[in-house]
Amino acid sequence: MTAGPDQQVRWLSEDEMRAWRAFIVGSALLEYRLNRELQEEHGLTLADYEILARLSDQPGMRMRMTQLATDVASSKSRVSHQVGRLESADLVRRESCPSDGRGILAILTERGFQVLRSAAPTHLRGVREHLVDHLTGEQQSVITAVFGGVAERLRAQP
Repeated sequence: MTAGPDQQVRWLSEDEMRAWRAFIVGSALLEYRLNRELQEEHGLTLADYEILARLSDQPGMRMRMTQLATDVASSKSRVSHQVGRLESADLVRRESCPSDGRGILAILTERGFQVLRSAAPTHLRGVREHLVDHLTGEQQSVITAVFGGVAERLRAQP
């Protein structure tokens, strides 16, 4: 590949390319496997699970939709659609925010909490089996530092 005459491209070195491709393929395979396990055993997608888990961590198991979208690194419209599906399954409900009439809260229902409790062992087993149990403490620290930094930089950009 070559760049146009007015462009300066900083090509990746062989080591950088190997790291990039290992990340792309490894993360895609991990996400696919975790998603498949949750779907086969509980009828949930990994994205559904993440929303239920995020809500369960909040006081009153509720949070503003805009904050939920930020926390799961998704668009407001995608989260709204996803919460709509979860709402249809009686796993989540939406209410107007009492302190701000324009805001909408996503609230984990009792049924949603039970589904999450049922699915959590499957998800945690997969996370351990496919990733965590294969990492040293040092590797875990590196992943945290690298991707924590990536998320922080990207969230700070418009």
